[in-house]
Amino acid sequence: MNELGAALRAWRDRVDPATVGLVGGTARRVAGLRRGELAMLAGISVEYVARLEQGRAATPSSQVCSCLARALRLSTEEEAHLMRLAGFAAAPARIPTLVPRSLWCVVDQLGHTPLAVYDAAWRLLHANPLFTAVFGDPADADDRNAMIVQFESRNHRVRQTDAERAYFEQSLVADLRATSARYPHDPDVAALVSRLTGNERFRRLWAQREVAAHESAHKTAVHPDMGAICLDANVLTTQDTDLRLVVLTPRAGTDAREKLDRLG
Repeated sequence: MNELGAALRAWRDRVDPATVGLVGGTARRVAGLRRGELAMLAGISVEYVARLEQGRAATPSSQVCSCLARALRLSTEEEAHLMRLAGFAAAPARIPTLVPRSLWCVVDQLGHTPLAVYDAAWRLLHANPLFTAVFGDPADADDRNAMIVQFESRNHRVRQTDAERAYFEQSLVADLRATSARYPHDPDVAALVSRLTGNERFRRLWAQREVAAHESAHKTAVHPDMGAICLDANVLTTQDTDLRLVVLTPRAGTDAREKLDRLG
């Protein structure tokens, strides 16, 4: 089974038959769609579905990919991921790490807000002084990659509820899954995935093969002098360079703005 086949199988398993009009009948041995049901919904043969999932078929056409995406109820990001796995997008050799002048201009105008710039694999490229004041100096961290920090060491200044952690980690892993398909030849991305698969939480989420952009999260920073600072993290992905600008804004109804002003 190759990556395309594994993705198709995972997506097939998660589809509730009732949502696509398949109800009643005999007892089901699988939680999601049967191969025959996916074949019927996509307008292709059962044998072809089997060969695709087993990695024995030639690369499907873009039309077949579109039919599979509709049948599997894929999101826009997941359909794009399917197209990339089928070879319908040129893959850059390495993820971009150069921050363009246009982004520096935005960063310079947001000095009153904690912000950071990451590459597509969540390696920290830049943190402004207020971000450092809130979350600590990145130079003191065990690693500059946010995913390694989250799954292996944790930032002691970040407090998460169980629900916040579950959402945050699921969203990060889905985002990395998309990155791994956009940059399949980048050795650093492959090394990151290989390292993180040693973590049980990451391994479980990675096996789900969810694909989505990480766009937002709630964060509570615990500052040694200011105490809890409740923030909303908003992630803006830059065009072409695929960098992530993370802007942390004060959560409404809290005293976070006052504390940020004092730190600034």
